Amino acid sequence: MNQFYDRYESRAPKARETVLFRDLRAILKIAKNRAPALRKQLKGVDLDAITDRKALALIPLVRKSELAQMQAETPPFGGLSAVRAQNLKRLLVSPGPLFEPEGVSKDWWGAARAFHAAGIGKGQIVINCFSYHLTPGGHIMESGAHALGCAVIPAGVGNTEQQIDAIHYLKPDAYCGTPDFLKVLLDKAVELGRDASSIKRALVSGAALPASLRAELEKRGVAVRQCYATADLGVIAYESAGEGMIVNEGVILEIVKPGTGEPVAAGEVGEIVVTRLNSDYPLLRFATGDLSAVIKGASPCGRTNMRIKGWLGRADQTTKIKGMFVHPAQVAEIGKRHPDLGRLRLVVTRNGEQDVMTLRAERKGAKPDETVAETLQALTKLRGKVEFYEKGALPNDGKIIADERPVG
Repeated sequence: MNQFYDRYESRAPKARETVLFRDLRAILKIAKNRAPALRKQLKGVDLDAITDRKALALIPLVRKSELAQMQAETPPFGGLSAVRAQNLKRLLVSPGPLFEPEGVSKDWWGAARAFHAAGIGKGQIVINCFSYHLTPGGHIMESGAHALGCAVIPAGVGNTEQQIDAIHYLKPDAYCGTPDFLKVLLDKAVELGRDASSIKRALVSGAALPASLRAELEKRGVAVRQCYATADLGVIAYESAGEGMIVNEGVILEIVKPGTGEPVAAGEVGEIVVTRLNSDYPLLRFATGDLSAVIKGASPCGRTNMRIKGWLGRADQTTKIKGMFVHPAQVAEIGKRHPDLGRLRLVVTRNGEQDVMTLRAERKGAKPDETVAETLQALTKLRGKVEFYEKGALPNDGKIIADERPVG
């Protein structure tokens, strides 16, 4: 098997950026006339000026949390699809409900690279344990496996004993599904006295893969790689040899301050925002609500695209305090009005029967500034105290609002 899926994975980063933005401009010039929500998002934007990430960051976000309302107002896809529903391959449904399109092109979801990086390829059999019922999961992975020339057992979820029979007789080389279900299958095979040793590789997603579980699976002879994918965007990033996940080709990924569209410095935890270069469903600055951070430097595997740390939690930290909703964007605005501040964290606790709001703020020398508390009150309409810390003292975890009130 070749080291890379194709030559694009090892190209010079500057060359990749040039091509990505060239292709993005070409897609948007056509798609904006077919997708009303995209046209609204691009109002007043000079498409020819979108030549780099700095220009991209000026375009408003579309938030995943807004999709249900957008789709209710403009069915079926919220005005974001550039293709009529009748011309798509599949019309899919996720919990919410949210509706996702699938086009007809090969590897439409971009999963093939993730399989290849996991050592899975032509001539192998893959048992696919992601759901095929309405939701995109099973189809995302199957399309990638087929693009590589793999045969697929469409197992879906559940029916554990029947899946063990399929593994015993059909001898799949690889598994894709959630990591915990792979362990369930291997344990069940032992219990039933069936042979599951043909499975040597796995591409997992959709659930946590703690180091202990990875180690156990690899001890049982399965080399495990994971990918980060969503029902809206397909495969966004994937593991290969080395730390973190490599951003997929055909994807422009930004990390921004939660609640804003402002990119953060490399290494800072923030919200994942994705621009997908797909002419059927060209999601532009799509805020996923997931947290991650960029890892500096290139992967030792030789792939040159950006790396991220994988999924680090959720960015939507909106909290109700004393009957008022406080949003991460309001906390971020404090930082804009006081540019000498570093990281900010709004901590909510209880004192007796009262909510207490404390803003923890980094400032050189931890010097106090009474005007920060005034800004906090002006923006949130709530009184709170401010505690100052030395620069670098607050954790780099993307958390802007920490609700520490006791549950119950």
